Amino acid sequence: MNGKTKIAVFASGSGSNFEALEFACREGELDAEITLVMTDKPASFVVERARQTDIRTVALEPKAFPSKQAFEEALIAILQDEGVEWIVLAGYMRLIGPTLLAAYPSRIVNIHPSLLPSFPGKDAIGQAIAHGVKVTGVTVHLVDEGMDTGPILAQAPVQVVDGNPELTAKAIHAVEHVLYKETLQSLFTSETKSKA
Repeated sequence: MNGKTKIAVFASGSGSNFEALEFACREGELDAEITLVMTDKPASFVVERARQTDIRTVALEPKAFPSKQAFEEALIAILQDEGVEWIVLAGYMRLIGPTLLAAYPSRIVNIHPSLLPSFPGKDAIGQAIAHGVKVTGVTVHLVDEGMDTGPILAQAPVQVVDGNPELTAKAIHAVEHVLYKETLQSLFTSETKSKA
């Protein structure tokens, strides 16, 4: 074993955060190994990004299962088979349920494009612009049963580009790609020290 923390990245969209994390792992900036990419949307671009890296990709559609519990039990079986220690959400647009939370207590991390508790949920950038704020940001937090309510690990501010969601999103993504990597590295390093 290489001693690196084994993580699974969950994503529903383009996978830019996955790509940034994969690069950080490859370059030694993040002492972790992405053993699995999981998506609930088989047609999402993250599947293509993952394919280019030879990382195992699993596409499971929740509607193919009789219940959320059954869906999450199927996920857990795959995660445990791969030896996954942490789940990293990267644009995963689905609330984590009690079954998965119980299997990975305080071991699921999310990144959100606002300074929580402001603008939780979908379209945080649109919410920020609609409210006329000058500064929004990025939050990395542990996942609990609520929507974007778990303990905050790190935050960074980002200037809103007046009335321009595309440029604001671009600025947020640039910050996300650095903050996520640094926060995860800090998390995994402190865990390794506590085990020593």
